Amino acid sequence: MTLNSKVAIMQPYIFPYIGYWQLINYVDTFVVYDEIEYTKKGWINRNRILRNGEAAAFSLPIKKDSDTLFVNQRFLSGQSDKDKQRLLRQIQGAYQKAPFFNEGMKMVTECFADAETNLFGFVYSSILYIKGVLDIQTDIIPSSSLHFDNTLKSEDKIISICSALGASQYINPIGGTALYDKAHFKAAALELKFQKVHDITYPQFEHGFIASLSIIDVIMFNGITGTKQLLNKMNIL
Repeated sequence: MTLNSKVAIMQPYIFPYIGYWQLINYVDTFVVYDEIEYTKKGWINRNRILRNGEAAAFSLPIKKDSDTLFVNQRFLSGQSDKDKQRLLRQIQGAYQKAPFFNEGMKMVTECFADAETNLFGFVYSSILYIKGVLDIQTDIIPSSSLHFDNTLKSEDKIISICSALGASQYINPIGGTALYDKAHFKAAALELKFQKVHDITYPQFEHGFIASLSIIDVIMFNGITGTKQLLNKMNIL
């Protein structure tokens, strides 16, 4: 951790959209929450791809368990290998004519080859793998590796994590402007900044553009080199 370090904190997501990777790329340390409750309507184990010109949701099933368990206490379904193969077929069918299909399919296949059955462990490993694919140098760490007060909520929890890292700047997606107060952070010697993703578009077959799909879609149509070029298409406010 360096002086004047920039920190971002997010939930774990499977194959998240380009803005997630932009944020990772911008900061010095990216913290992934692993001691949070899994929510069925969340995006931890599901995302969206392009299928037949429309956004289509996909998910990696998990074992039924208590809703009060943390993400790092949940596990993939007992037939996760079959689930992965099913999803690979769906993705292959959706993108087989994409210009960078081989690059995109290799990324997904490598992530799915991970034998980890813990939900957080699997998603975290995929984030680290894609970080490598995109040549991102940021340190990515689970929140449980830090000493902070996990009983705190919202802004206070973020400030506690940033304090544990010795950070001077916290960057949050633009949606947090309604939730977080810069004055509150300033009182804790933290500068609060917000990330605003540019309006990124690219050709998606012959259909109109559908935004905010999984990084799978971005790589299928832009390739790894083109995707790297999109990492800076944002503003910090």
